[in-house]
Formats: sequence, C-alpha cells, structure tokens
Amino acid sequence: MPLVRIVVVMDEPRSSTGRALPTAVARSARDIGADFAGWRRILGLTAEQVADRADITRDTLRKLEHGDPSVGFHIVLRVARALGILDTLTEALDPLRTDLGRARADMLLRKRIR
Repeated sequence: MPLVRIVVVMDEPRSSTGRALPTAVARSARDIGADFAGWRRILGLTAEQVADRADITRDTLRKLEHGDPSVGFHIVLRVARALGILDTLTEALDPLRTDLGRARADMLLRKRIR
C-alpha cells in the first residue's frame, strides 16, 4: 500500500481585494480583536449583549474578536460604541494628541503663512 501524505495549507488572511495581508497587519487585526474581546469581558458583557447593542450578528462579533480582516470598519466603530470606548478610540487616533503631530501641524501652518 502506497504511503499518502496529506498536507493542510492554512489560508493566509486576505483583504477584501483578495490580496494576502502583510504579517504585521494580520497580527494587529488579531491583537485589536482580542482587545475588543477583553473589553467585553472586563465590562461583564456577553457576546450576545454586545452584538445586540452594535446591531450586528454574534457571528460578525466573533469574526471581529478573532481578527478577521473581512469585518468592515463601520462594524469596528459600532462595537467600540457598544462597549463605550468609541471616544477613547477616536482620541487615540487624533494626531494633535501627540508631540509629533502637533509639531508637524505647526510646521505646516508656518509654511502656509509664508
């Protein structure tokens, strides 16, 4: 009897365009998803409660919490709102809240005035 080798190939995470995601992006998607799950647990909420508050399915929430890159950006924002962290997320991305962002904005403003 011949020996048969079975090889399982795990699909790489892919973007909505079908391209493979860079490793760092896939890792960040998983980390951010895990952070959402962590917030949910810390707040003592079930997946069903968060999904209901965000007006999404539990399956979509599961995908987000597992870092599935096919989950839309609007879903991320809905879940952040359902968890009460939308303002925190928005503030974290504000470039004027960093020294570098303020310095660059100041430089750009000076260039425009000249």
